[in-house]
Amino acid sequence: MATIELLSKEKIKPSSSTPQHLHIHNLSLLDQRAPPTYVDLIFFYESPKSFIPDFDPSQIPQNLKKSLSDVLTSFYPLAGRIKSNHVLCNDDGVDYVQTRVHASILEVTESPNPNKMQKYVSNIGPFVSDTPLSIQVNFFDCGGVAVGVRIAHKIADIASMVMFVNAWSATCRKDVKNDVHDPSFDDLSCHFPPMISSTSPISPPPGDDDDKNDVVLVKRFVFDKEMLLALKKIGTSSKVTNPSKIEVATAFIWRSFMMAHKARNDTNNTNFLAFHAVNARSKVDPSLIPAHSFGNGCMQAIAWCKNGNEDEQVQLPVLTAKLRNAIRMIDGEYVMNKIKNGGEDEYFEYEGEGFVEACVFSSWCKFGAYEVDFGWGKPHWVSTTAVPFKNLTVFIDTKCGDGIEAWVTMAEADMALIETNYKQIIQLIS
Repeated sequence: MATIELLSKEKIKPSSSTPQHLHIHNLSLLDQRAPPTYVDLIFFYESPKSFIPDFDPSQIPQNLKKSLSDVLTSFYPLAGRIKSNHVLCNDDGVDYVQTRVHASILEVTESPNPNKMQKYVSNIGPFVSDTPLSIQVNFFDCGGVAVGVRIAHKIADIASMVMFVNAWSATCRKDVKNDVHDPSFDDLSCHFPPMISSTSPISPPPGDDDDKNDVVLVKRFVFDKEMLLALKKIGTSSKVTNPSKIEVATAFIWRSFMMAHKARNDTNNTNFLAFHAVNARSKVDPSLIPAHSFGNGCMQAIAWCKNGNEDEQVQLPVLTAKLRNAIRMIDGEYVMNKIKNGGEDEYFEYEGEGFVEACVFSSWCKFGAYEVDFGWGKPHWVSTTAVPFKNLTVFIDTKCGDGIEAWVTMAEADMALIETNYKQIIQLIS
């Protein structure tokens, strides 16, 4: 079992002071509606000396801290403090922790336990304080390094988070030819102005919290290339002839959730919703919302399955088609309409009758997390941590890019059926 020894804790401030006219960073309406949590990514690197013979590991701590200080001059809100409707960019600094992990890095990455990953990120959460960002750098006895990044969802989504870490790593390796853009902090708040009030309109945590006695579990499911091909074959229909890996993995988990409820409840009057985050930046002209727009740039696609007890409603091809239709509704026209309305009415207004059971899905794939290179190679593995919200699934790329990891948070009874169905898919391809 890996034990962790605290080595140091300090504040890293921008290497250049933030100009007075930039001291207020206004949140957008999408920022205000983001869940009040931190988002975690941990980048695991095997010992650089195993493939860079002349590498000097003693330079790592100083290089990381100096480059972080330098890059914070461009990402200055991350060194500020979160207020109700804005960030005070006062250069207070980023929490920066260094630890020694008395274990081999492979002990953690070969059979990871989602519930034990929190130790590799700075403990300032999980619910948001006024600190936007914290960093924890973990040095393993074997020479491996894990860089844990924790960012407040209130000021950044996964696209912005990875953009920052890639900019930091490029600065650390002194890559003067890197194509990382300086962040743009005004686009999203300009198009989606904040709601001015004493309290921000924070979204409630996802999931049905009626039963406080539920045992909530977090598990990690790896869908490799062969499993995804099998799911794509099952999920193909005349409506969706070439489903994506995210579509079929989402449909698989959503279907398992519905079938678990069907097995133990009367679902005649139950409606099942699947919320899926969609990056709005890619849906409109880049001159309007550039890819490097910093903040929360996602909107929610909502698929709806009425009365989940009807067997034909919960077959994988049907659910895959519902998800595709919902996700494709978040197109350029949709985003432009929301911009014209200042973001209002962006959230789904449910008008059905009966009970509602909702699952929330977020894909962190294809944002370049495995491109983060601080000067000693790309990550051996990228992970997140256990999330405190029930009925939430986060998808992350596998290193090879052909598969995906699903980090699922659900009640024990629902999780059991996902595990059963997952094993059936493995048996199908074996």
